[in-house]
Amino acid sequence: MDDAKHTVYILKCKDGSLYTGYTNNLTKRLQMHREGKGAKYTRGRGPLEVVYVEHFPSKEQAMQREYRIKQLPRKEKDILIRDRMEEGMQGESTKEL
Repeated sequence: MDDAKHTVYILKCKDGSLYTGYTNNLTKRLQMHREGKGAKYTRGRGPLEVVYVEHFPSKEQAMQREYRIKQLPRKEKDILIRDRMEEGMQGESTKEL
């Protein structure tokens, strides 16, 4: 994973819920989620699966995208994830945390 980018990601929790986040270091952020030091929402909801990753050249663009994704209804998030999976997540692979 290229950690030099501003990244928006979606995690699928073991209960089927989705968590959307922003980071500029995806590997470190995923490690924090794995250790229970990430978002309060994801604590106790593992294992987590990375189901969506999108990179941006600036923090502002990434945070705007994160906000827009968080405003989407679940059905539209599922479509977004499905479409990205079909594209192969642009070189990213899904993985369980």
